[in-house]
Amino acid sequence: MPQISKQEFERLPLRVHNFLAGVPLHDVWAIDLPRARSGITLDEFLQAASTRLFTCSAVVRMLVNTRLFIGRLFGWDREPTAIAWQSFSTGLTAADRSKSFVPAGTREGLFRVVYRFENEQLLEVINRTAHAAALSALVETANAYRFYFAVYVRSVSHFTPIYMAMIDPFRKLLVYPSILRTVRAKWTETFGTS
Repeated sequence: MPQISKQEFERLPLRVHNFLAGVPLHDVWAIDLPRARSGITLDEFLQAASTRLFTCSAVVRMLVNTRLFIGRLFGWDREPTAIAWQSFSTGLTAADRSKSFVPAGTREGLFRVVYRFENEQLLEVINRTAHAAALSALVETANAYRFYFAVYVRSVSHFTPIYMAMIDPFRKLLVYPSILRTVRAKWTETFGTS
């Protein structure tokens, strides 16, 4: 599951580039998905998959559960008070809101939806470790589809860079590859292969 260059990702015509300008792009991944037919959108894929798109292997679930347990012990996962942070959704324009298939703030697991457009979805999580956003995008290419998964991280304290350095090996070696494998499996299950 390749981690790709930020330059390749930033060449895509996506709303997120302007929307999160100034928020550091931590990393971006991409997988190619077989062409079942032309015209499949990310929204169609998310709806057709019907269950959670991002699921993890048992090992990754164990790691996530361990992290959540530690987070509860140290209070890492509590949202700061509303005056201490501002949701990314406050930057939505009226056009963004009308174009989104899901209202801003809708819960999706540990995340909240910022927007979901036809081929682009932005989710966010804010806690005492980071203010992070996860972007999913689907681009149709000449012979296939390419699914992009990008992570943006805004520091909320001096602890953010330390925390990200601690979890980076797990994210890069286990978590994201596992998530992207399930995206590919859901795609094949939903649309088959060509």
